[in-house]
Amino acid sequence: MAIVNVKGAQVHYEKAGSGPALVLVHGTGSAGSAVNWGRTTPRFTPHRTVITPDLPGTEATVDDGAPLTAEGLAAQVIAVIEDAADGPVDLLGFSMGSTVAATVAALRPDLVRRLILVAGWAHTDSDAYLRSLFTLWQSLGTSDPASFGRAVAMTGFSRGFLNSIGREAFEALIPNMPPTPGTLRHIAYDLQVDIRPLLPRIEAPTLVIGGTQDITVPVEHSRALHAAIPGSSYAEIDAGHVMFFEQEDTFVKLVTEFTEAPATVTAVVSR
Repeated sequence: MAIVNVKGAQVHYEKAGSGPALVLVHGTGSAGSAVNWGRTTPRFTPHRTVITPDLPGTEATVDDGAPLTAEGLAAQVIAVIEDAADGPVDLLGFSMGSTVAATVAALRPDLVRRLILVAGWAHTDSDAYLRSLFTLWQSLGTSDPASFGRAVAMTGFSRGFLNSIGREAFEALIPNMPPTPGTLRHIAYDLQVDIRPLLPRIEAPTLVIGGTQDITVPVEHSRALHAAIPGSSYAEIDAGHVMFFEQEDTFVKLVTEFTEAPATVTAVVSR
């Protein structure tokens, strides 16, 4: 466990394993990296140093509670990279974290060797569905916490996956993203984010991964990110939003092959 101070924020991060650095940036939810990456990190640590920062709004990081911005969150991830790694890292962002990772890559290309954006998007307000979903989360989070957890679990995973794990396991998913004030801060960020002007500035070889059954951030958003980032590669996994739970082996294989491929190999497409 380590803490780095960034403009008054005490940003927590974990570091495990050995080898080239891989930074994993979590998505929406006050539980942060522990919930997103707790199961996946051990798949990488035998051959990678995995660094998992916790963004403001999580229980592990303390800040002033101000509205979150892509540039502000990116500054904190940049500080973690500079504190925890020697030289450029492979940077992976999931969902909300993809907007932060893309911003880091655009603003500090010297720190990012390879970039992976998973189940991400660039702009909320242009999509009535995405805007309405996050608004529903916001409303349920303040008025009906139990329904909030159920709605997030329903949209976070594909129908086939939820049916396959059974009722008891599904019910156990519901508390994973409680509607805490921190989670609601993340949702407020999700509603206003717009990183479109930054995408053409990304220089690192980039892999965008979309989930074909994603009903939180529909796969069209991943395809749009791929189209907007010059020279990026693209892959799809037949899964819902939290694809690294549903198709863990496929996810780990895609990330490993992309980060370990020779620098001249840039186009990997899988559908």
